[in-house]
Amino acid sequence: MAKRIGILGGISHESTAAYYTLLHQKYNEMYGDYYYPEIVVYSLNFQKFTDMEDRDQTEEYIDYIASGITGLYRAGADFAVMAANSPHAVYPELAKCSPIPMVSIVDVTIQRAKSLGLKKCLLLGIKFTMQKNFYGAIARNHGIKVCVPSLADQVLVNAIIFDELVLGSVTQESKRQLLMVISAYEVDGVILGCTELPLILHAEDSELPLLDTLELHVQAALDYSLT
Repeated sequence: MAKRIGILGGISHESTAAYYTLLHQKYNEMYGDYYYPEIVVYSLNFQKFTDMEDRDQTEEYIDYIASGITGLYRAGADFAVMAANSPHAVYPELAKCSPIPMVSIVDVTIQRAKSLGLKKCLLLGIKFTMQKNFYGAIARNHGIKVCVPSLADQVLVNAIIFDELVLGSVTQESKRQLLMVISAYEVDGVILGCTELPLILHAEDSELPLLDTLELHVQAALDYSLT
């Protein structure tokens, strides 16, 4: 029997919806039937969550995320995935207090980078994700260097995410700007370290491998559920 999947979402609603849809699509592609795993979604308050990130309210941030994971547990989830990259900045603390197992988006992404033989990856995401070191810390253990764009480019990427992508707005101009950012750095791969970035950037858009953290996380969640 499949383990019930718990999605901690709302951060943002666009990526949460993508998780839900992609889980079903991938299952059907794999098995060709409709015996989908059961899914529970707990949606956080996006502004409250983001305010805590911006204000470095680490204790409150951990407590708020943990309350959502506990909500998933109480609703019958067997394990949890946080449908965003940024809360993985406090993944170790959350994993210690979580009443259910958790699947890390960072772990599965770095494992993919390692399997591709990548040595230096550019991390794109919101400023919070780019300025914290949680991707770099895990990557170093696998001989991979993670670098981030200049502050000016971080501001640009952050604005595209918050002003457009979290609202489902995708423009060719923003895609062009993001690809210009990528082209400015000497790397052999790019981590799309925001689960909204796959809404605008796709594998065919770049000669470099683009690591779609949302797709990788969904696959890992599905594999965990079905084993």
